[in-house]
Amino acid sequence: MGFYRNRILPRLIHCAMRQDDLKAYRGRVVAAAAGRVLEVGIGSGLNMPFYGGGVTEVIGLDPSAQLLAMAQRAIRPKLPIEFIEGSAEAIPLETASVDAVLTTWTLCSIPDAVRALREMRRVLKIGGVLLFAEHGRAPEMGVRWWQDRLTPIWKRLGGGCHLNRPIGDLIASAGFRVERLENSYVRGPRPLTYMYEGSARPR
Repeated sequence: MGFYRNRILPRLIHCAMRQDDLKAYRGRVVAAAAGRVLEVGIGSGLNMPFYGGGVTEVIGLDPSAQLLAMAQRAIRPKLPIEFIEGSAEAIPLETASVDAVLTTWTLCSIPDAVRALREMRRVLKIGGVLLFAEHGRAPEMGVRWWQDRLTPIWKRLGGGCHLNRPIGDLIASAGFRVERLENSYVRGPRPLTYMYEGSARPR
């Protein structure tokens, strides 16, 4: 499993996250970031081209040394960027030190998502914003049935990825006030493609 996790899985994640259907989400969510931004789960750096001129610095946090290495090789930064190998459940930043936290298709795979979201709230400045584009639990009972049954095997193949997390509820339970939440499906099997997009601020 070590070879798969360290060698194969990072490349699979990179390829899956490059699909064109996700670019519109990145364009809307990433472009809304400004100031000093913490990107949780920066992965191979696919969000970097979408940052706007209002961003002064990006801190890219990821638990995968392999994905961070891919990002460092691929990114030609137009703004200051710092890469940190670490866990979202214990973010190595000072309290109230960033203007925005960005997560894109990340909350599905963090072992303790609520703890990680509380850490994101901790590092946000007063008035800071959480920006997110995630996949998760669908509203239809039939789709949820498949999500619940596929998740145990999907986690093993997808680096801990859960198909059935209720993203909006998780964000609210971690002390955020959800300002905007839009849901939609992208192309593909419905258990894998129900999207949550929006923003939230600490309560």
